[in-house]
Amino acid sequence: MNADAGGAVEIRNALVRLRRATGLPVAFGGLVEPGRQHVRISELSGAATTALSGLPVTSGNGLGGRAVALARPCAVPDYSSSRQISHEYDVPVAAEGLRSVLAVPVVVRRRVRGVLYGALRTAEPLGDRTLDAAMQAARDVEQTLVVRDEVGDLVASATASVREPESGAAREQVREAHAALRALASRIADPALRAELLEACALLAPRAPRAAVRLTPRELDVLACTAAGATNAAASERLGLRPETVKSYLRSAMRKLGAHTRGEAVAAARRAGLLP
Repeated sequence: MNADAGGAVEIRNALVRLRRATGLPVAFGGLVEPGRQHVRISELSGAATTALSGLPVTSGNGLGGRAVALARPCAVPDYSSSRQISHEYDVPVAAEGLRSVLAVPVVVRRRVRGVLYGALRTAEPLGDRTLDAAMQAARDVEQTLVVRDEVGDLVASATASVREPESGAAREQVREAHAALRALASRIADPALRAELLEACALLAPRAPRAAVRLTPRELDVLACTAAGATNAAASERLGLRPETVKSYLRSAMRKLGAHTRGEAVAAARRAGLLP
């Protein structure tokens, strides 16, 4: 899973949502480049020119750089005449014809990972409704990046375990990563991101070519938690399900697998290639 590419897609989608919610004519943004101290403007929505495309915005400089440095939203009613910001980027901003601009940082685990901008081509204050919508768009991006970070950590951990000599500890780490990934996927509303997570799960537990047993996604979620050692109560909390619902899915999975106990169900699912 390419976190940078995925983050750029989410920035792009957030800009479209921001314009739709506010009626702003222009929105743009980008992510902090790895190992650098600047945000690269990579996504434009509603722009009339390419003046801002690819622009590196250094922390502390201009409106976006101020938002990065302070890790909070910043806005100016007239960019070119504002005394609140430095003016390194006046030329591309003027080329796009922007006057009133806001910048909202995307902050993940206390670190700024990107910036979303919204702008008008007239000099007038941007209201609270617009600021609230921009902050919500930034939060949406933040949540997606958090999930992608967690997935990256889990996959890296599981991959490292697979490369180790076969051991009980390595197998358990893979199983725990598999269960955690499935639990994450079950909470994701974005279908594309959820599909990516399930693809990552498949790398850890490839389906057997002739597996005769077909479990529903929720049955497999519950069984993966069970395989990782979770009780019904723990699986309920992890998956956001009622304890009675977890029991129902587990009973259904056991019936399909011809198992009489939880342990037998897990063993049968592993033989079928449904679990690592």
